[in-house]
Amino acid sequence: MKVLVIGGGTGGLALAHGLKRAGIEVRVFERDVLRTDGLHGYRVGIDPDGSRALSALLPKDLYDTFVATKARDPKYFNMITEDLKEVLSMEIPPAADPVESEKSISRMTMRQVLLTGLDDVVEFGKEFVRFEQRDDSVTAYFADGSQETGDLLVAADGSGSRVRRQYLPQAKTEETGIVAIAGKLPITEESAKLVSPKVFEGITIVQAPRGFACILHVMEFQWDRDGKVKDGIGGNTEQLIRQWPGLQFDNTRDYMNWGLSATADKLPANVMDLRGEELIKVALDATPGWHLNLRRLFELTDPGTCFPVNIWTSVPLDPWPTTNVTLLGDAIHTMTPGRGVGANTALRDALQLCKKLIEVRDGRSELIAAVGEYEKAMIEYGFDAVLKSRAQMSASDPVHKPVVGRVVLAGMRTAMRAVNHLPPVKRRMRDSMLAYRGADRDEAAFEITPAVR
Repeated sequence: MKVLVIGGGTGGLALAHGLKRAGIEVRVFERDVLRTDGLHGYRVGIDPDGSRALSALLPKDLYDTFVATKARDPKYFNMITEDLKEVLSMEIPPAADPVESEKSISRMTMRQVLLTGLDDVVEFGKEFVRFEQRDDSVTAYFADGSQETGDLLVAADGSGSRVRRQYLPQAKTEETGIVAIAGKLPITEESAKLVSPKVFEGITIVQAPRGFACILHVMEFQWDRDGKVKDGIGGNTEQLIRQWPGLQFDNTRDYMNWGLSATADKLPANVMDLRGEELIKVALDATPGWHLNLRRLFELTDPGTCFPVNIWTSVPLDPWPTTNVTLLGDAIHTMTPGRGVGANTALRDALQLCKKLIEVRDGRSELIAAVGEYEKAMIEYGFDAVLKSRAQMSASDPVHKPVVGRVVLAGMRTAMRAVNHLPPVKRRMRDSMLAYRGADRDEAAFEITPAVR
């Protein structure tokens, strides 16, 4: 069996690791020319679902490196006003288990971790053009004139998937009506003092009038500005980081990142064409009444890190006939960042598909039947996540309306402030939030076994 994976993102690379460990031939075709290309430098939250998948798919030493290269764990989840007043602050329990825990990861760092050990699997500079199916094979064609034939083709090429457009032309994505601007800035003596200790040590959402919102993350790693392991780390963590070849491709250093979002009609019509200083100006123009410290964070942002995001979402799709082409991650279920489960769902896909292909390897299932079982499960949980994520981030939310929005915001703040002063209620809310992220425990006991020769 030979598997062709189109796209070297989170799900595609994780799948490749699992298949390689299982002795299944796999090739990954990535459009980027270099492993450092693309904008991969912002935070991604990996919940227990994602961690279980990575723990099962990656070699143990590489999973340990993944844990060693995460940012320090956030201690708080905060909701604040645009003038920095606390609405709600919940303590996040410290991580006691390297798998059953939340992790803050730099996207660039995660990319480098997942590329580690796949030098013989990943081909860069391979822009996918189209595929052709036969009864017993599928061939992928690339812009450089090359082609590759395998038994199964997996679309892992993101929300703009060319594979999906050819394979499932009925699959649609649509705008949510929300646009975000993202940026990051280095942690310095000045920038660190612009937020409270709870905000610095946590994950924070600013909820402001007119439906504006801003998420703030502070990311501190175990290496310094020169890429050297920080003093006092020691132990196995220091050894893993020192020996990890991926750090030479990773420019991630301690930083603070922010994402300002609003309905598209509240931002310039050409916001998607703007970059750098222009986007910083948009953020400042949109927040004239915000606290000076928040506005100063925008001013200190590295212009080269700013980019706009038009937030799209998939439209749930009815099941389709199973063939020797399938899909995972954003290629089939693009979702808003509203619940922060996009990458975790892609990792769940990768593990589920890997498990089914191991059944084929072992003669316990035929290829099409195995892929069909994967798709049946993936369609159910994937589009469930799409709908729940959309509910968290849509222009139809009343909070974005001119008059009603003020009432909704005031009511929400009043309710959250009440919870903030009721510790038992606050603990239940926190536990419920954490339980949703990582609720699928089917993968906990799964281990990849080598092929029997």
